[in-house]
Amino acid sequence: MVEQPGRMMSAEIAEQPAALRRLLETGAPRIRETARAIAAKRPRFVLLTARGTSDNAALYAKYLVEIRLGLPCGLSSMSTTTAYGARPDLRDVLMVTVSQSGGSPDLVASTRAAREAGAITLAVTNNADSPLAAVSEHHVDVLAGPERALPATKTYTSSLLALYLFVDGLRGGDGAAAAVLPDHAERILARRDEVRQLAGRYRFAGRMVITSRGYGYPTAKEAALKLMETSYIPALSYSGADLLHGPLAMVDNISPVIAVVTAGKGGEALQPVLDRLRGRGADLVVIGPAAQVGAASAGFVLALEDVPEELQPVLEILPLQLLAYEVTIARGQDPDAPRALAKVTETH
Repeated sequence: MVEQPGRMMSAEIAEQPAALRRLLETGAPRIRETARAIAAKRPRFVLLTARGTSDNAALYAKYLVEIRLGLPCGLSSMSTTTAYGARPDLRDVLMVTVSQSGGSPDLVASTRAAREAGAITLAVTNNADSPLAAVSEHHVDVLAGPERALPATKTYTSSLLALYLFVDGLRGGDGAAAAVLPDHAERILARRDEVRQLAGRYRFAGRMVITSRGYGYPTAKEAALKLMETSYIPALSYSGADLLHGPLAMVDNISPVIAVVTAGKGGEALQPVLDRLRGRGADLVVIGPAAQVGAASAGFVLALEDVPEELQPVLEILPLQLLAYEVTIARGQDPDAPRALAKVTETH
């Protein structure tokens, strides 16, 4: 019997409310303990290390660290360690390595080197028995459960929540603001028919542009990655500010633009970009507040008035995961098994 294309990805998208609830109920206390232990060491700088989908989760953590903790934070270049043999002084630096599998050799090697160079090391994975967890001083399990589809969905949102809980724990918080997420996720995922209708716009798209600002920027990057790896549509992601610095010239009334409008300061900063896109007659679709969706060609309304801006990325990616799935199915492809990809990517 031939399995329905996309069956695994569809099921794992649907599991996200339960995965978020499990992390809040089971994982949060341990994450707070880890955060307290690391906070006591008073790191002066944070470095984030990741690849692929986890890299987008790490970018989200960068916004959290810089905004909520006021600490300088950077994304590391692993090849400086693994290919060039650089050994920077990492005393008093917190190195957070994010990886679903915890099995990529370059992540393991760079984390081991960072620990030897004096860094406080933390692995954030979906596999407590992974090589990455073994070489790290501290570990956070995102508790998403086994993920069989090649495109990461539930491990992404669980990683975002785990990183939020960790950063909130570093500043002495209890993560209580995240309690609303599972119920919101259920309501969003119940609107699958709306996304299916939206997907009809992109079945024959030659390329797409996805933009956002602030906390929504990692969402734009993750949405572009999901569309490319499942439907094979070239999807370009830009910060709204960067879009105005040149790439805006390629926007026309044919190639669709998706704007992720986070309710808050990031959405406010994106407003001039939305005005410019409308002025160019762009085929603009908005994922965000009702007022912004109403002023666009189409969109998906997110009513998240009770969700702090820094937590909205956990929810705003959900309709975009569904969009990637629905576009791929409409194009006659199987999102469970994109060509040329493996679940554990072993980079060196």
